[in-house]
Formats: sequence, structure tokens, C-alpha cells
Amino acid sequence: MNIQTRASFIKESIFFFRTGRFFIVAAVIVGLAVFIPLLIAGMSAFMYAMSDVYDEMGVEVTGMTAMLSENSSVGVSSSASEITGVGLMVLIILLNRAAGGEQKKRTIIIPKSAGLRSFSYLFPKYIVYPLSAFALGFLAMLASFGISVLLFNTNDVLFLNLILAGLLVGSCLALFVCFHLTLGTATGQAGLSATVCIIAAFLLPLTFGLTGSDFIFNPFAMDLLASTTIMSGTLSGSEVMDIIFTILFAKGIMVVTFLIGLFAQNARRIDNSGNDKEL
Repeated sequence: MNIQTRASFIKESIFFFRTGRFFIVAAVIVGLAVFIPLLIAGMSAFMYAMSDVYDEMGVEVTGMTAMLSENSSVGVSSSASEITGVGLMVLIILLNRAAGGEQKKRTIIIPKSAGLRSFSYLFPKYIVYPLSAFALGFLAMLASFGISVLLFNTNDVLFLNLILAGLLVGSCLALFVCFHLTLGTATGQAGLSATVCIIAAFLLPLTFGLTGSDFIFNPFAMDLLASTTIMSGTLSGSEVMDIIFTILFAKGIMVVTFLIGLFAQNARRIDNSGNDKEL
């Protein structure tokens, strides 16, 4: 690793960890993973306590209460949706400066003028932020499983399904982070990039869910695939391989986004001539 790349790794690590951004994202993502099962269990307990009142109103809530409080898969599956929804939105917003925001403030011009290569500038971004997002998503699913086992009556989540769902959630977060980095650094418009990525993250899964499209080999529906994986029973060997190939396909797209971002940076030119006029 050359000096430029090492220095860029240090720069990105300082930006993400020492400024507290990582801990904010971790608190939000892991907090959602714990809060959602608590919320569902609390709703179930509240409805059960108020069952007499509902009965007087002619509303039958016994079946719904039993359904909400019975299986841990309900809590874990719901957590996956919130982590890839609200958690992803917070993550993308907090990465605005790294995804082109520093270019808007022109803080990258001097290093580039001094010979900073595009590869050394971009490569650490595509390592530090996607890997952090992946790790947080995976750990959050484990945390959601742990709290759900304690709160719900029956643990119906298989360990293999949990691991696959965790990999899918982590890959989903990492993929959209890569999209944000590519669009933001290529255009220098971090706000625009964040808006596009957040809208895409919300609309694409909704579109695929409404159309009933197959989630396998669809990197834009990994959050939906994670939820259905949690709710599934024993998976066949072919189903497991399909999920693994979906994850690998998403990883391949992440590599492509880096190459696109690198091409865009190499194609850009920085004008440092100022107001100098040719004599």
C-alpha cells in the first residue's frame, strides 16, 4: 500500500470514527434492531390488557395478539425492514461529506493539485464505509434475534436463515452506500446523490413487492429477501445457493460502482488557473 492510499485510509477512518458518525449510525441501526421487537411485544401486551374493552366494542383481538406475541420471526423480520429503511437513510445522510461533499467545499483540490491519485482518493472510501455498513447490518440482525428470543413465546428462526438474512441486510446497506459514493463523488453533489439513493431505497423494494417479482438474483430487493428468509422454514440446498449467488451478485455490482466512480474521477479535470490570464 503506497503512502497516498494509507493516508487516505487514515483520513476516512478519522472522518467516520473520530467525528462520532460511526457511533451515531451504530446506535440507530442496532437501536432499531432492538426497538422493533420491543415495540411489537409491547403492542401485543397492550392489546391483551385491553381485550375486554375491545370485546365490548365488538372487535376480536385475541387472534392478532397471539400472532404478534407467538413467533420470534415476526420481530426479526420487521427489524430487517426498518434497518434497511430508516437505518439506511441515516447512514446515507451522515456519509454526505465523504460522498462528494468535500469536493463541493473544494477541500480536495489542493491534494489533487499536489498529485493525489484518483485511486488513492476513492479506494479507501469503498472499503471503510461499505464494510462498516455490512458489519453493522449483520450484527444488528443478530441483536434483533437475541431480543426476539427473549420476548416471544416461540423461537421459530433457524440459525442458517438468520445468518443468510444478516448477510442480505448487510449487503443491502453496503450496496446503497456504494451507489451513494459513486454518484456523489462523480458529480460532487452529495445532497443530490443522497436524495436519489434514499428514494431508490424506498421505492425499488416497494415496487418489487407490489409486482410480486422474484427476489432471487435481484440486488435491489435484498431487504425483502431477508424478511422472507427469516419467515421461511428449512431451506433447500438450491434455495441457499440462490441466496448466496444473490449476495455475490450484489458484491459484483459494488465492484462495478467503484470502477465507475474511478473512471468518473479520472475523467474530471480541476481548473487551478484562477484568474490568471495569458500574457
